[in-house]
Amino acid sequence: PLSCQLSSHFVRNRTDIVACVNLLLKLFHLGTFFAAIFRDNPSSQVEHPLPPLSHVPPARSLLHKTRFMHCCRRAIASGCSQFFPAVSRVRFASGVSPLGRRPTVPAATSEAAMKYILVTGGVISGVGKGVIASSFGTLLHACGINVTSIKIDPYINIDAGTFSPYEHGEVYVLDDGGEVDLDLGNYERFLDITLHRDNNITTGKVYKQVIERERIGDYLGKTVQVVPHITDAIQEWVERVAKSPVKGDVTPEVCVVELGGTIGDIEGMPFVEAFRQFQFRVKRENFCVAHVSLVPSPRSTGEPKTKPTQASVRELRGLGLSPDLIVCRSEKPIGNEVKDKISNFCHVAPEQVICIHDLSSIYHVPLLMDEAGVIDFLSERLQLNLPVRPARFMQSWRDLAERVDNVYKKVNIALVGKYTKLEDSYASVSKSLLHASLAVGYKLNLKFIEACHLERQTKQETPHLYYEAWQSLTNSHGVIVPGGFGSRGIEGKIRACQWSRENKKPFLGICLGLQAAVIEFARNVLNFENANSTEVDPHTTYPMVIDMPEHHPGHMGGTMRLGKRTTIFKDEKSKIRQLYNNASQIEERHRHRYEVNPDFVAQLETRGLKFVGHDSEKTRMEIIELEGHPYYVATQFHPEYLSRPLKPSPPFLGLILASIGKLDTYLQQGNKLSSASSAHVTSESSSDDDAALFSTNSLLKKMQLNGKPKAGSPLATIGDGAEGSAGTSTKCNGTHVADCAHESK
Repeated sequence: PLSCQLSSHFVRNRTDIVACVNLLLKLFHLGTFFAAIFRDNPSSQVEHPLPPLSHVPPARSLLHKTRFMHCCRRAIASGCSQFFPAVSRVRFASGVSPLGRRPTVPAATSEAAMKYILVTGGVISGVGKGVIASSFGTLLHACGINVTSIKIDPYINIDAGTFSPYEHGEVYVLDDGGEVDLDLGNYERFLDITLHRDNNITTGKVYKQVIERERIGDYLGKTVQVVPHITDAIQEWVERVAKSPVKGDVTPEVCVVELGGTIGDIEGMPFVEAFRQFQFRVKRENFCVAHVSLVPSPRSTGEPKTKPTQASVRELRGLGLSPDLIVCRSEKPIGNEVKDKISNFCHVAPEQVICIHDLSSIYHVPLLMDEAGVIDFLSERLQLNLPVRPARFMQSWRDLAERVDNVYKKVNIALVGKYTKLEDSYASVSKSLLHASLAVGYKLNLKFIEACHLERQTKQETPHLYYEAWQSLTNSHGVIVPGGFGSRGIEGKIRACQWSRENKKPFLGICLGLQAAVIEFARNVLNFENANSTEVDPHTTYPMVIDMPEHHPGHMGGTMRLGKRTTIFKDEKSKIRQLYNNASQIEERHRHRYEVNPDFVAQLETRGLKFVGHDSEKTRMEIIELEGHPYYVATQFHPEYLSRPLKPSPPFLGLILASIGKLDTYLQQGNKLSSASSAHVTSESSSDDDAALFSTNSLLKKMQLNGKPKAGSPLATIGDGAEGSAGTSTKCNGTHVADCAHESK
């Protein structure tokens, strides 16, 4: 009998069925193929010469594929299956061959399956999904598992580049120039990894991709719908990004996916449906759902209430996702009775209910999850086969958590910004200052000062805000002026730069802070009375800051100088270069569309304002440093994006050291402190594993003080993505919504 080895051919859809039929017809030569079925002697050999293959017409012109399959089934049913040995060995992706029999050859897998942990939230937003998701990754990373993270934001924006800081906090910039949600910065610091723009999925990105595919004809004229086209695009995106290396060239083994918003939000429904399908696509042993829910305790009763969690889990299950872990967020620890109740009504075992209450520091959260048995559960649920953990497992993390709680000496830093109404607008800056202060053994006391309160106009309109702002500034040990956009508050930033320069107060400017420092120096030292930026005054006589050629005025999103760029040092004696261990060049992340006018660089340098760093083309000024000042440094790049708890950013470390009077000693000793805290400053003092463990950040979006806690032990409330710092915040009168919308662009 005729036979053909087709065991490697897969049939995935109707098009493949037709292709398979054509292949059979070509191989068996249509006339001989059907003649053999009805021969009187099935065992006889075919002796007739075969016609040339070119004479065999395609299957579509011979018979409809449905009729052909019907004929095949009838032939098999009548005992002629012995003539189809090749067809019976064909493997099909659907698991069932067109002839109705199961494939005999199983599909082989060449690599280990990716594991996925989906983190969802219920009851309220800001419940702590970010810190929980990062803690999952931290625990697995400590066990030797390579982890990556994906953040899903259901908004229709393509990215976060045009957001007002008052909407979602700061815009975080990645190495590849992606402007993303600040939670991705939290993941990078927690896991010490480098994410990419595709690790942030938005509804806008998905719809844009699907619409573009429809325009070029990828869907062959089909009606494009949310199901299956949008949901399929989401699943394909997650699978593709999960395999992208985030640390070296190592492929991740586990992907932690955080679904933004709360279960039940209408904008999140396509993503929930996509993951409902996704759990079957990757199989149960490779997919786990952790649901983070609030367990409130009303003041009237003081008793934890589980009804909101029950309702949230019920809704999640109704949408097709059953949580494997229920993480209960509460103000105080929850007893076993409440856990058992949640277990009973939410259809999970008691050990699958994890209680995370408000802690003195978020560094305790992974430790609390470890004590609850999360690692053992994930190892069994996802079949990770984790090795036996050592006795001092996560000891470095425990030391870090204890050190945060036991630091009492304070350093006061004044942050002069434009968006201080929402502290998350400067989340990375705050965390970078915290990293540096912990490294030198000091507790950060960060004071937020609204820039417009330092202006003379405020003195006339609301003098009490003016004097409060200046009192906070003068009582600080150091000053930082971060980035921003627009004209509002620029004069207040310039006055803060002037006060820091004239009073030799340690100063660090970032992005707009560098531009404000240059304008102030030109006005008060070079006597350029009307010096300004073309962003503020396009017709200024002395344009000290100008827009870059690549800036496109008609388009706001993605038109800035973004991502990691090289900065070359040209002054070997500069303090900032010594803080970078005397490196000849560095790489930092940028986000700006204005730069210092190179026509005035020579005049500025002759009066002592040195440009000690420039780009690789030597046309853009990147770093300034003032001669004869304890620490007056400003950078055009954003060093806060690469700061880590164990490896604080050098510019921030220099500011803190100068503020406590130890910068010169630190530099003279080769970037080492004489005290025990030097172990926390130099990365050489820890192993690679410890460094990875220490690469965490403060993931709280909001810090709230409950009552009046004792000094040195602030009670932090875990939020969805950031932490705050102790200190007072001053605000402008009014909201300035129009300004914020403009400045975010």
